[in-house]
Amino acid sequence: MAASLLLSPPFYNNNGKSEVCLHRMMQSVHLHKGSNFFSVCLPKANCSFKLFMVPVRNFDLCCVSRTLASVGSLDRNLAALQKHSQRFKTSFKQSSDKLDGMKSFERELQELFDEVKRMIMMGNKNDAIDLLQANYEAVKERMDAGIRGIEEAATIDIIALGYMAIGDLKFVGSLLDMLNEVVGSLKDDEPLLDSVLVHMGSMYSTLGEFEKSMSAYRRAIGNMENIYGKNSVFLITPILGIAKVLTSIGRTSKAVEFYNRAITLLESSRGAESEDLVIPLFGLGNLLLKEGKPTEAETPFLRVLNIYKKLYGENDGRVGVAMCSLAHVKCAMGNANEAISLYRKALEVITSSNYMALDDSIMEKMRIDLAELLHAVGRGKEGRELLEECLMITERYKGKEDPSSATHLINLATSHSRSKNYAEAERLLRTSLQIMEKTVGPDDQSITFPMLHLAVTLYHLKRDEEAEQLALEALRIREKAFGNDSLPVAEALDCLVSIQTRLTKDNESLLEQLKRVLSIQEKEFGAESEEVMITLKKLVFYLEKLGRKNDVFPLQKRLSALRLKFKQRIQH
Repeated sequence: MAASLLLSPPFYNNNGKSEVCLHRMMQSVHLHKGSNFFSVCLPKANCSFKLFMVPVRNFDLCCVSRTLASVGSLDRNLAALQKHSQRFKTSFKQSSDKLDGMKSFERELQELFDEVKRMIMMGNKNDAIDLLQANYEAVKERMDAGIRGIEEAATIDIIALGYMAIGDLKFVGSLLDMLNEVVGSLKDDEPLLDSVLVHMGSMYSTLGEFEKSMSAYRRAIGNMENIYGKNSVFLITPILGIAKVLTSIGRTSKAVEFYNRAITLLESSRGAESEDLVIPLFGLGNLLLKEGKPTEAETPFLRVLNIYKKLYGENDGRVGVAMCSLAHVKCAMGNANEAISLYRKALEVITSSNYMALDDSIMEKMRIDLAELLHAVGRGKEGRELLEECLMITERYKGKEDPSSATHLINLATSHSRSKNYAEAERLLRTSLQIMEKTVGPDDQSITFPMLHLAVTLYHLKRDEEAEQLALEALRIREKAFGNDSLPVAEALDCLVSIQTRLTKDNESLLEQLKRVLSIQEKEFGAESEEVMITLKKLVFYLEKLGRKNDVFPLQKRLSALRLKFKQRIQH
């Protein structure tokens, strides 16, 4: 029952999947703080549209509209809506003059999204929804009247982006269905169409509708290639969009091709040391790292590091971030000492340059990753110092009873448990449990994580009755929260069986609980998973204790086959 360091609550998601696993050093993450920008709203040959810039990693900063003024109360919304209808008609009438009308229309699009973003940031989510809904009603009225041009498409696009920013993904899906219908009838040379298609690709990707995302991106690329040629830098955004989708659906080799295409286009137009290369290089490096190819991943990360050093000097925070990514690679290659050195230097550079706040989540993750690595190589004392630093920073900026303080307390307790300092681990876990009970309540599923950790610690302290009560309570809460056949329940059951074994509980009862654990693991991990193999060993043990040899034989046969399989996997 090995405990593990973690980063932040919640401990389980809505599907009951565990989110408490170690944030592995080899996990690929985007640590680039600043976004590089590429044009999405592209100029036509005979027009001079304003270029709105979007970060290639985000869909939500784009050309957008505000055909309504700022909105406050409901009454003001209704009045604004009436006023808006007239203004909307005027805007569409002006579009007969393609140049002036589209430039004005683009400005309105930008203003709308800026206003929605401002409202969301100010906490006025309802006002933002009212503003978006007013625009939605206006454009829907035009569509119901049979008017379905680029103006309608661009407006629906921006409304969808607004609802995406709010988090209403269900309505975004409906809006994309509307938008897809309009876009399908438009000619490829319509102004703003490429921008709309790129946004559609990004939103479909976010919704997990990858085929539709690919289709939108491909059409955007085809249009741009026809207008600007296959070597145009304008292709970068949809190319990177497709690379991301291909990564999501596991088509790694094809994704690498698209990342390399983006890199080649940028090198030819901006030069081999352009900062614009950072994002595709990061994307490529992270993908290769995720695929278990750290040697190949090292090259793009080294390029990022050298680009930042040349542009900003060795003491710039961006250099520190690039060092952190390179540390991931070194760790994956087995060079733990190099990884530790890079992590320490990265933290030093970022801190001294004030590139990030001390309590920034990225900084916190760097400390956690480094602490875990230090523990892994037997330098637990140094690792604990970093975990204590995380706790101190969180308590300073967020207060001692913030839930994230509870997380750091659990991390520290885990570290002390590894060093067999169970008394200190118990103290830290009880403090963590108290914080969680105050902030989320005694029956919230998130408190079961420190609860089970505490049960394990008490087990090591030979206080089995206390440990059993905590494990039973954690099991009860998880069964209620996630259902009887969920992974969180299996974890609690497994812990309970270990405790009750030493309490000499009825072996038949323990056997039934283990069968339940096995059933859940087979469903979630597959019949040939490592988790299943471990549980099979326990089942064989209890069946032998009960003298049920006929039941033992088929399980031993299955266990032998699994052991052979994992042995061969390790050899390869």
